[in-house]
Amino acid sequence: MLLDNPVFISVLVLSVLSLCRIHVLFALIIAAMIAGLVAGLTPAETVSIFIGGMGGQAETALSYILLGIFAALIAQSGLANILIKKLLSFKKPNKYILIFALAIIACLSGTLIPVHIAFIPILVPPLLFFFNKLKIDRRALASALTFGLKMPYLWIPIGYGLIFQGIIAQEMTANGMAIVQSQIPKAMAIPAIGMFVGLAIAVFISYKKPREYQQLEEDIYNYEKTMTKNTEIKLNRKGGIALLAIFAALVIQLSLSSLVLGALSGIIIMFVGRVVFLKDSEEVVENGVKLMGTIAFIMLIASGYATILKETNAIAELVEAMTGMTGQSKLITATLLLFIGLLVTMGIGTSLGTIPILAVVFVPLCTAVGFSPLATAALIGTAGALGDAGSPASDSTLGPTSGLNADGQHSHIWDTCVPTFIHYNIPLFIFGIIAAMVL
Repeated sequence: MLLDNPVFISVLVLSVLSLCRIHVLFALIIAAMIAGLVAGLTPAETVSIFIGGMGGQAETALSYILLGIFAALIAQSGLANILIKKLLSFKKPNKYILIFALAIIACLSGTLIPVHIAFIPILVPPLLFFFNKLKIDRRALASALTFGLKMPYLWIPIGYGLIFQGIIAQEMTANGMAIVQSQIPKAMAIPAIGMFVGLAIAVFISYKKPREYQQLEEDIYNYEKTMTKNTEIKLNRKGGIALLAIFAALVIQLSLSSLVLGALSGIIIMFVGRVVFLKDSEEVVENGVKLMGTIAFIMLIASGYATILKETNAIAELVEAMTGMTGQSKLITATLLLFIGLLVTMGIGTSLGTIPILAVVFVPLCTAVGFSPLATAALIGTAGALGDAGSPASDSTLGPTSGLNADGQHSHIWDTCVPTFIHYNIPLFIFGIIAAMVL
């Protein structure tokens, strides 16, 4: 039954604890323990599986640490300050230009400039003073950042999108429904439109009104520190080397499908190019770990939680409990499959890690009901993405909070997770069903 399923119960506990402002790290550990106990494991067995499963996201965690160091090096090159000063140089700043500029920068961070969320704690804090003066609702900024972190991998086959779409094609083929990776962007186009709709609603309707924030000392300090730095709005030698490192990191990431090797190559070029001297490497590494260390560790814990769900067969049982309700109705099947995806991804917090879990049970069911390969790809991709926005353990929410809460005036749950859950999961759910029915 649904109500006694470990996935359903543990995700419900995770959501309630997070809404009660329990730190996501503790909420994930408690939810994982409950999942194991509900599945009939002893506490010792649950802890053993949990710790053993943490290695499942070891590569992701390492890549985040390296990306944090890479981002810290980019900050040392002056590129980030040039961008910040450019954003602050508008004579008559328009809040919508700034909001959409952040969304575009976030889009680039997962495609052409492979630093992912590591740019946020560098770029956003100096801008908070400016955002406060314009009375921009930070929930709109969080929505813009999450959009930029999420939409590109759904639709654009570059960077993270190449990896995400490759996993969909690979897992579908492995489970008996052949599809070419080049077809995935077509399958995901309609769900991606839902993301644009959600962004427009968040910016122009939900969070359009001005919102007051205190102008705290740290906001003023970060702003003045950036504006008084001897950084002209033009490219210098260090900036040129940083651009070369970014290009090399992108090429290596795409050619070898490895974020770790991509980030490492960028770091090596920055040191060889003497953007930062080796004697200062300890400080740079510390700054990089500060930027991304907490997020990397949360991803490890989320992997341990996901392993418990896999080992106890809880996800397959959840699907079985719900498939009896579908009959041969494509509409009901699509709705229930997306609901399963939402539950699973909300708990695990990673779209890429969810796809292999979902494909095992989605492909046979979609085949039985008569969904085409494109429709099945749309369902798997959307189900994997559902919950990424809104999940307390997702990098798509942890990243925006890391920058917007630099002065302690932005709640991870109520100002990032809840707004992005509402504005992206609901449109994704609707547009994912539409894609499944028309493709």
